[in-house]
Amino acid sequence: MSDGLLSDLTVVELGHSVAAPFGGQTLAILGARVIKVENPENGDDARTWGPPFWEGASSCFQSLNREKLSVTVDFKNDHELAGLKDFIVSDADLVIQNQRPGLLKRFGLDGDSLRKSKPSLIYCNIGAFGAAGPLSEKPGYDPLMQAFSGIMSITGEEGREPVRVGPSIIDMAAGMWCCIGLLSALHRRNQTGEGCEIDTSLYETALAWMTVPSAIYLSSDKVPARTGSEAPMLVPYKVYRAADDYLVIAAGNDNLFGRLCDVLGVPEWKTDVRFSSNPVRVKNRKTLNDSIQGLIETDTRDSWIKKLDDGGVPNTPLQTVDQVLQHPQTAALGMLQNSPNGKMSLMGVPLSFDGERPGFLRDPPELGQHTTTILKEATDDLND
Repeated sequence: MSDGLLSDLTVVELGHSVAAPFGGQTLAILGARVIKVENPENGDDARTWGPPFWEGASSCFQSLNREKLSVTVDFKNDHELAGLKDFIVSDADLVIQNQRPGLLKRFGLDGDSLRKSKPSLIYCNIGAFGAAGPLSEKPGYDPLMQAFSGIMSITGEEGREPVRVGPSIIDMAAGMWCCIGLLSALHRRNQTGEGCEIDTSLYETALAWMTVPSAIYLSSDKVPARTGSEAPMLVPYKVYRAADDYLVIAAGNDNLFGRLCDVLGVPEWKTDVRFSSNPVRVKNRKTLNDSIQGLIETDTRDSWIKKLDDGGVPNTPLQTVDQVLQHPQTAALGMLQNSPNGKMSLMGVPLSFDGERPGFLRDPPELGQHTTTILKEATDDLND
């Protein structure tokens, strides 16, 4: 069964907000036992990020914490702290953390301290600006990184205010890099028996998203600008407005551009010196896009989608969230999964194993729901 792929692993998540919880949830969905450690007063900050609230916590929190067990630990309580450390040393394979810089070191919960007691432990830090450099002690959140990394400088339209990419792509991708690092380190531990400490960060993740824009600048010495829905190196490759709604057309090579010309009824564009290859189309971007727009706006979106599909030109309607969730393609993939209590539906992981997607087996936890059962044994050992 795909649900038990990582069932032999125990993960301790010293996380909050989005990055570490998303990484922890990914491992949990893949079968690991993930213990989420929370502050007993308020728990994970994301529990109160609303409205909307859903089944006792914000919908944001619920979407990032399924399949986990929640324990509460007051780090300032020596007994509780010792119980947590004992549990990590005795039971944990992996630790994920994204606490503010220096906090865990104060309590001996940093990777260096814990690995002295358990060298096989694999410990992943998800920092803000990274483990080195003048900003290494500065905290950070997703929009700060979208701004600082340059992502906001190329998102949106020229002449308008900067905008952030809607989903928390930096946080969530940092959680994904955390999983990649942990699984890579596990592979090595299986060979050598040695654990390690892994570092990733929101800023490094944001820089990785800038792989192509940075290469464009370094190869041309031209600072990339905002291009709306377009890609700067491809034309036509953007949103167009039909008579009633929007669609995206992506003619990503010369062959597809030729097909688009046929669908639009302008086969002469294929040999027009302004449009005959992608580099010249990029140079004549505005002229070509304006001409395409003038044709697209003469008919409805559904009509164009049929013509483009029949002509073999990649395209799609621009959908709203409700349309996405109701689309038969979404249903066919089974990405939206019902919770065991039947009261929530949340996104699954975009992975299937032998045709089977890991299921939704455990509802997101209430604050401290599993403290007694998880930490009791460790606490009892301390009392002996």
